[in-house]
Amino acid sequence: MPDENGALSPVRLVFAGTPEAAVPALRELLDSPRHEVLAAVTRPDAAAGRGRTLVRSPVGALADAAGLEVLTPRRPSEPEFLDRLRALAPECCPVVAYGALVPRVALDVPAHGWVNLHFSLLPAWRGAAPVQAAIRHGDEFTGACTFALEEGLDTGPVYGCLTEPIRPTDTAGQLLDRLADAGADLLVSTVDCIEDGLVVSVPQPPDGVSHAPKLTPGDAHVDFTAPAFAVDRLVRAMTPDPGAWATFRGDRIKLGPVTVEGEQHPLAPGELRVGRHDVVAGTATATVRLDEVRPPGRNPMHAADWARGARIEPGERLA
Repeated sequence: MPDENGALSPVRLVFAGTPEAAVPALRELLDSPRHEVLAAVTRPDAAAGRGRTLVRSPVGALADAAGLEVLTPRRPSEPEFLDRLRALAPECCPVVAYGALVPRVALDVPAHGWVNLHFSLLPAWRGAAPVQAAIRHGDEFTGACTFALEEGLDTGPVYGCLTEPIRPTDTAGQLLDRLADAGADLLVSTVDCIEDGLVVSVPQPPDGVSHAPKLTPGDAHVDFTAPAFAVDRLVRAMTPDPGAWATFRGDRIKLGPVTVEGEQHPLAPGELRVGRHDVVAGTATATVRLDEVRPPGRNPMHAADWARGARIEPGERLA
């Protein structure tokens, strides 16, 4: 809004986000002279690594480096958090993958509401894992949307969208990186247009709703009785997190992206064949060539190196 001299004063913001995918948006807001980021809201520090030491979220780490106040409520309904949010008096709260539902009492604090950047073309893939769902289900396109946050899960009216093709070899990490960078621009422009009164949100259509719930380790288990294209999609969707896996000799091993081969039904599902420089596994249709393998307690390695060390016998399988 203009000050007494007619100059535009920076828009007061409190940013909410947690993972690496939210960092580009926060960084762009911090670099913008039109915005004043007052504080960052992120999930509490989490134990990580073998020592289980507490680690700041990527958004929290950037906020610390920028000298911002960092708020880490266990729940955004906590009275202490709500009191601090009111005291900060933000005009708008941009959100990217915060990781908790924001209650109505908090949604009502900023005059321009909470504006969420979501990595899908809503109403498709509402929920915590939209990028993984789009790859796993074979979507040719996905995108990102900004919408007015409300109490429902990703149900609010949409301000703007961008589209992004899904490449045949995209992992979830690669696709999310592109969406995070492009989405940062979309979020900043949305906040600007809201402040200038140049955009109106549009309700999401009732048709085309799909859901992408939070992933579990069980979701990342590779089923080699599925067709080769489904194995390929699943592994790419789970890369890098939570990481696709199968069992071998009773141990769980992590699998990197695979390549679908042309042979039809040459091996039983999961059956391994070791060549001089490659390792392939059977599926319900074609074989798939393994690339990176991570045995338990080891660093990732090329599949051929793993196979030589494991001395795989004919007929052994991944399950």
